[in-house]
Amino acid sequence: MIRKLWNRLTARPAQKAASRSVQLHKPSRFSEPVVETTRDILAEYDAAQTTTHNSRHWANSDSLSADESNSVEVRRALRNRARYECQENNSYGKGIALTLSNDTIGTGPRLQITTPNARTNTRIEQAFATWSKRVHFAKKLRTMRVAKLVDGEAFLQFVTNPRLDPMGVQLDLVLVECDQISTPLAIFTPNAVDGVQFDEFGNPTFYHMLKQHPGGTYATGIDFTELPADQMIHMFRVDRPGQHRGIPEVTTALPLFAQLRRFTLATISAAETAADFAGVMYTDASAIAEPDEIDAMDAVELERNAMLTLPRGWRMAQMKAEHPGTTYDMFVSKILNEIARCINMPYNIAAGNSSGYNFASGRLDHQTYFKSIAVERSEWEHCCLDRVLAAWFDEAALIPGLLPGNMGSMDELPHTWHWDGREHVDPGKEANAQETRLKSGTTSYPLEFSRQGLDWEQQQVAQATALGLTIEEYREKLVASLFGASAPVEPEEPEDEPEDDDTETDEEPVEQGASVDDEDE
Repeated sequence: MIRKLWNRLTARPAQKAASRSVQLHKPSRFSEPVVETTRDILAEYDAAQTTTHNSRHWANSDSLSADESNSVEVRRALRNRARYECQENNSYGKGIALTLSNDTIGTGPRLQITTPNARTNTRIEQAFATWSKRVHFAKKLRTMRVAKLVDGEAFLQFVTNPRLDPMGVQLDLVLVECDQISTPLAIFTPNAVDGVQFDEFGNPTFYHMLKQHPGGTYATGIDFTELPADQMIHMFRVDRPGQHRGIPEVTTALPLFAQLRRFTLATISAAETAADFAGVMYTDASAIAEPDEIDAMDAVELERNAMLTLPRGWRMAQMKAEHPGTTYDMFVSKILNEIARCINMPYNIAAGNSSGYNFASGRLDHQTYFKSIAVERSEWEHCCLDRVLAAWFDEAALIPGLLPGNMGSMDELPHTWHWDGREHVDPGKEANAQETRLKSGTTSYPLEFSRQGLDWEQQQVAQATALGLTIEEYREKLVASLFGASAPVEPEEPEDEPEDDDTETDEEPVEQGASVDDEDE
């Protein structure tokens, strides 16, 4: 009786349903009102329930904000462990970081100005390319991409370097590690998030950069420099609204990296244990027939190709590796696939092994990866390259003779960025597909060259020069080779155009062998 009463008092609300009456329409005097009885259902999510089975699994879940979840201590622990795996002790992690950096940045982006004046375009492009080589722009971008993956964020500072070019552009780019962008605890403000000061709209206004790296020999941890936001580029992946500092992109894969190394070491230890001991002697003799005495843990030297005898009552057995070494390849492939998934990288690129792929599956897996690379490059163009170009243009415009006159501002100068193209595994099929696209009009020469990371104007001029043709002759030959007899050509004008139809009629009998006099008769 007491148990039934207790069950009634502790009944769950979701098991109770209340009935109510709902009038569907306004009744008339000729009809009765239609009333329908409905029941209120209180639904619940299984994932929102906390039971004895999942309480430990969801113990670390919280409702902290993005900045609080990525606090100073959390970011420091994550990037230290990511550096330990991806830069110091795990060859797979190091290879993934380098491959992603090389695929994203490659040999570096190339500027193409798209104004109608070809000479102006070439002059600006060459000046920027010369400056990019002096400051090692592509090399620094590759380092930033690795830092964004491993550290979670990358910083690039604009500085003036007089030794870069005494008579030219002295703008230089300095890489700053994210550990150095920090605010001392004593001067925290509500609109600051560990080294970044914001205005009321959330725009960065200042960056606090420590004068010495906190892990350096002469680190003080107190002295810092306040840099305006227009002198710093901050690259990181925003995973949550309101996030102002980044965490490593391989955060979710860090436990998997540790498990991969542990499993590898365990497999090696099992193999070494089996190899260290040639065999072991054991006995299963009964107490009645006592075996000969043998000292415990005594080593017995074995001679090669020899027949052995054992003491009475003893047997010999070879050591076996009980560790499942045969499943090592399967474990490594599965865990690498899971590791690479957080950065949209297919398994064969992460592992550097495509032996289990065919042509179709390889191209299918690469589509997601190449799409993520395109998205990543778009972000770099908007947040990094355009800002670097604007800073360079503002200084280059002040140097006499470097750029053409009356250029205006960089915002009014149309431009695009060319990245390294992807080599096709079957050049013949790619060439046929390219020819089909050109003939059908679904693509153009500038677009096809841009896919390879090349400037189409420069390539055509170089090709025409190599063949000893003018650019117009080369393009006519190119169109004729593509379209053949159906190539669009301008109609040639006749040398002697007839004045009227009578002249053509008089000349026609002559061509047929009849005289004019006979035709007149």
